[in-house]
Amino acid sequence: MYPTTLTQLARVNPFCAPVFALQKVEEPRQSTAVQGQNSRRLAAAAVSEEGDSCEFGSQKYFLLCGLGGILSCGTTHTAVVPLDLIKCRIQVNPDKYKSIFKGFSITIREDGLRGLAKGWAPTFFGYSMQGLCKFGFYEVFKIMYGDLMGEENAYMWRTSLYLAASASAEFFADIALAPMEAVKVRIQTQPGFANTLRQALPKMYAEEGLWAFYKGVVPLWMRQIPYTMMKFACFERTVEALYKFVVPKPRNECTKSEQLVVTFVAGYIAGVFCAIVSHPADSVVSVLNKEKGSTAMQVLKKLGVKGVWKGLVARIIMIGTLTALQWFIYDSVKVYFRLPRPPPPEMPESLKKKLGLTE
Repeated sequence: MYPTTLTQLARVNPFCAPVFALQKVEEPRQSTAVQGQNSRRLAAAAVSEEGDSCEFGSQKYFLLCGLGGILSCGTTHTAVVPLDLIKCRIQVNPDKYKSIFKGFSITIREDGLRGLAKGWAPTFFGYSMQGLCKFGFYEVFKIMYGDLMGEENAYMWRTSLYLAASASAEFFADIALAPMEAVKVRIQTQPGFANTLRQALPKMYAEEGLWAFYKGVVPLWMRQIPYTMMKFACFERTVEALYKFVVPKPRNECTKSEQLVVTFVAGYIAGVFCAIVSHPADSVVSVLNKEKGSTAMQVLKKLGVKGVWKGLVARIIMIGTLTALQWFIYDSVKVYFRLPRPPPPEMPESLKKKLGLTE
């Protein structure tokens, strides 16, 4: 039997790694087929329900999750292009665009209302591809890493599992995003360069070659990987906490609409933290894609400690709303296509025995 203090610590300190050692308990031997089934169900923390359109972890499941990512990221980022435009201009020209409201008034005065939509096309295509990789690969890596860790470790180290899976997914997502992100920032922050995707693509390639589209990939990793790690891990643990401490009834007794409300709230909370964690790197990306021949370190030194936080308020509003809507749309796609939607993870019975929580 473990000391009560350690048991309570393991149960109420969700963001820390386990600090206890487990007793070795002899378990009845199972067939290989049964063991494999248990591993998959644990890694997913899911039990398939009747009426699901596909099996959890199947190819169809991953493809539909990727579609959910396209819809959630492509539509939401395109919808907030005006705010993103002002945020980028505050970052690269803070003397002219001193605040959000000043930025909007100057942009409308100089470019008209249509000017607020600059960069919508690269935003839509770039973030659609990013969403496909981000959400699709996250589901793949979460199951794969969970299976490798085993049932008990996947539960005890679930925050680490979410962090590792999301970081792996975002690595590939940023490679897909980088070209369109470079085009978007150039259109939005360099007056007179180009007004559309069709104008900007050949012009950038003629001036700087293929490197023009990928010189920002490392700063993108610096911005997006911490952002996505926070986005997924914070969301997953916030959902778990909301159902445990806030929602007055178990998840399986909530309606689909009530579950989607929880999804939206958890997404907004995660989005606020995401914006703060990733903002310095976002400032570097914006300036880097505007200035030719600069490196990430040169831009970082130029901006200084204070400069990298310019536009933070606009980014918190934008990213908080974006993240909440993305999770809401993504979960809605799962509901619409009747995909398996795992409940919050529960401690496996074998682990309860080792902790002395059951007879």
